[in-house]
Amino acid sequence: MFTKSRLKKQQHQPLMKHGEKNKMENGPEKASDKNTDLDDILSKIAELEKWREIFDNRGLELHKCLEKRPPERFKAEEEPKGVSQSPSAHSFHSDANSLMVPYSIPRALVISPTLGGHPVSPDLAMSLRKILFGNTLHIFNYEWKKSFFKFREPYSILSYALEAERGGARAIQMAVQAHVIKYLLFTQPLNLESSGIERLLEVGEKEQERALAAALADILWTAGDERTATISLVTPDRCFTPHLDYKLDNFTERLQLFTFKEKEDVTKFIYEHIHCFSKEESHGVILFLYSLIFSRSIIRLQEDLDFSTTHLLQFGLGNFVCRQALLNLLLTGRASPNVFNGTLSCDEHGNALYQPLHGILTRSNVGYLHWSREQAEHASLPSVGSMLKTPKLPVWVCNINGTYSVLFSPNRSLLSDYKMEHLFQIYFYNGQPTQVNTAMLTIDTHSHHWEAKSRDGQGDPEKRFPSVEMTIRTKWEGAAIDWNGTIPFF
Repeated sequence: MFTKSRLKKQQHQPLMKHGEKNKMENGPEKASDKNTDLDDILSKIAELEKWREIFDNRGLELHKCLEKRPPERFKAEEEPKGVSQSPSAHSFHSDANSLMVPYSIPRALVISPTLGGHPVSPDLAMSLRKILFGNTLHIFNYEWKKSFFKFREPYSILSYALEAERGGARAIQMAVQAHVIKYLLFTQPLNLESSGIERLLEVGEKEQERALAAALADILWTAGDERTATISLVTPDRCFTPHLDYKLDNFTERLQLFTFKEKEDVTKFIYEHIHCFSKEESHGVILFLYSLIFSRSIIRLQEDLDFSTTHLLQFGLGNFVCRQALLNLLLTGRASPNVFNGTLSCDEHGNALYQPLHGILTRSNVGYLHWSREQAEHASLPSVGSMLKTPKLPVWVCNINGTYSVLFSPNRSLLSDYKMEHLFQIYFYNGQPTQVNTAMLTIDTHSHHWEAKSRDGQGDPEKRFPSVEMTIRTKWEGAAIDWNGTIPFF
């Protein structure tokens, strides 16, 4: 094989005039080798093109690799000291590693084509791109490709928690986190030795996998109107040849789709392939997002949306972020673009709209709270309706100044018995690796100390109190909030 080391050696040979080369080689007959040398170079270039095609078919995308590959990944893949290899093996290993795109799909996470299901079609892949991005030429960037569902340390005080770094995929990770909490607190078989918040502190690795499988299955099953769900995994080979107006990503074109008619089968299948969603380089969040779209179906998604929203992701601040319709799909099973209750037929001035705006139609198991400084400054912006504020279970995904987190209570009766809402504890987790404990906040809805303090001080209370507190007060207006010794954050 024509290796890089050989090419490098040849490139650094001193340049000589044609006559000097003849003298050095002691024979004018060497000049006749000119054409032979040229043929040899062309042959080696052809050999490189052959390997380029092979690597490209494996999802390596040689033309993008070096500029996208972060320096820390070079260090992580250096050979350990003391390990020796044959020159040819080392050359191939170095060439392959230096050319790899970050988070290309490893073989260990690729399923066998004999597993069943059916391959994604060109038309379905095109429709998938359009409902996500609004066109067929956008693809997910590095931040999305590296995102997956990663738990914190098993049997720790945060063993229930998923890590979610800042980025567009965080909204999806925190929505799944809310369903994981719902499963561990209210769905899994009762452990008589633990109750309340303690049920989140005794989670081992297997239980983490079961909780994740149950959470993913629950979201997909709800999106399929509790009649069907589709799971997308990845095969080694492409299922189709892309059209000219479709940008290849060497991932979407390898999808294999599996559709189920029973929720138990969905949960079991995800659990058996949980590594496809929970391991590094698995593209786990993207795979789940694809599964969510296929479970809802493109046709029903188009019916869910309205003229205010035509696709599920928008590009902002250098990244793709989730629109409200996608977040509502994760929470309610329907991609309603708005957070108010019901359907809106008139604008704020009473004029009939060209088309109705779609809001939330029913209460779901997991709720949603939203607060932002922009919303506080513009009272005309629509606030979250009671359908999302008061879910069936006390678990909420929070959008606080555009960053997602989770609030929850282990008390199932919190939202069904008004007396429980006088004085209670609620827990907060923001998904960031820097949070080392679940924050416990005490909520007092009968005291209004915070209002008195804001009157005594200067400026708006929104600028003097943590954003988490202001978010909680969108649900319990005027509540006093005690962080119980934790330094307020977020």
